[in-house]
Formats: sequence, structure tokens, C-alpha cells
Amino acid sequence: MKPVSLYDDIASTSYPGRGIVIGKSADGERAVIAYFIMGRSENSRNRIFVKTEDGIKTQAFDPSKLVDPSLIIYSPVRVLGNKTIVTNGDQTDTVYELMNQQMTFEQSLRTREFEPDEPNYTPRISGIVKCGDGKMNYAMSILKSADGNPDCCERYTFSYDCPLSGVGRFIHTYMGDGNPLPSFEGEPTLVKIENDDIDTFANKIWDSLDDDNKVSLFVRYIDIKSNTCESRIINKNK
Repeated sequence: MKPVSLYDDIASTSYPGRGIVIGKSADGERAVIAYFIMGRSENSRNRIFVKTEDGIKTQAFDPSKLVDPSLIIYSPVRVLGNKTIVTNGDQTDTVYELMNQQMTFEQSLRTREFEPDEPNYTPRISGIVKCGDGKMNYAMSILKSADGNPDCCERYTFSYDCPLSGVGRFIHTYMGDGNPLPSFEGEPTLVKIENDDIDTFANKIWDSLDDDNKVSLFVRYIDIKSNTCESRIINKNK
């Protein structure tokens, strides 16, 4: 399998929904993480990312327009020791709390399933990155309905030990626009990760997202040797 352009893949559909990118820079020095959210309804579009002590959270841009916070207000990114957790819902907290009780990433997510937003049954996508001793590894997960049938939850975990430099994986909630929205299928897409500085990388992703539907983007670079990081947030609402 040859890696494809992350930016072309994002731009290939107007509504990939929420997306997670994890990989290693081409020079092998940084773990790369990106998470974006999109929205079609006023409630979904009325959001921004804000910093927290251990990551970020979503927040209503205009609190007076917030209708139902249950599936749109959550902490997408949290850090537990040398592990960075990134998800598209409140399962971030589930993974954080249960891994802190010595459960694994996969075991933690077995307590959860896809979102109850009939008829879409939006998949819960999750990722975790571990950096230490000059090495990194990561895993991704998707919990989805069985082709739109909520009677069955399909659980897939993809683990990447000693990932190669210059490539990453991209997983998102939807294959494209539709009614109901079709869930992501298959293994996370193999994509190219270059040596762009963090602002260039963030701007390239942001520019690839559909102008009408994009809402917020978070990008983090983690130095694999020192485990120090730098992050960027881009919000459409300002």
C-alpha cells in the first residue's frame, strides 16, 4: 500500500465528519497528531476548541444557541503520563479513567459503543500515542454499527508499533455526505507525513476541509526524545 496525500484525501469529500490523524514526521523526530470537527447543523457549528490543563475541550461559541450538549461538548484530547488520548467524544474520559486503573486502550473502549444518534449511529473513533525512551507507538480504534444496524457494535483496533517515519494513519467518522451518513470503512488510510513546521501542517489541513462544514482543528507535535510538545488550535468561530 502506498501512502496518499492527507490533504487530497480530506478534500475528496465535503463531509468526513470528525477526523484523527496520527503519524511520525519524515525526519523521525516528532509524533504528529491532528483532530478536526465539522458540522452541518447550527448546534454542531456553534463550537470552538479551548485549552485545558491536560488537553482541549469543545465549548459553545455562543452559549445562547446551544441546544443539546450531549454529543458535542466533550474533551477530545487528554494526556495521561506519556500517553496522549484523542477521540471524537466523551470516551476520552473513559479511556483516561480506565487506563489509569491499569486497563488497556482496547479494554477501556469495550465499555463503550457507537453514538446513539439514530439514524447515523456515528462511530466513536479514538487514538492513543505513547512516547518514551526515544520511541513512539500508537493505536487507533473505531466502534461502529453493523452497516447502520444498531443491534450489533463492530469493534476494530489498529496498533502501530515502531511506526515508520514520513507516514501516518487517518480515520474519520463518515465516508462522505449522505442520509443517513455512511460510517467509515476499512483500515485507517495510510497518508504521507512530511517535515512541515506545525503551522504549515495545520494550515494545510484547515485549507483542505470544506469551507462550509469545518468548525475546529487541533494539531500537536510531540518531540519523541524529550516528550515535549507544541500545539495549535484553529477555530472558524472567532
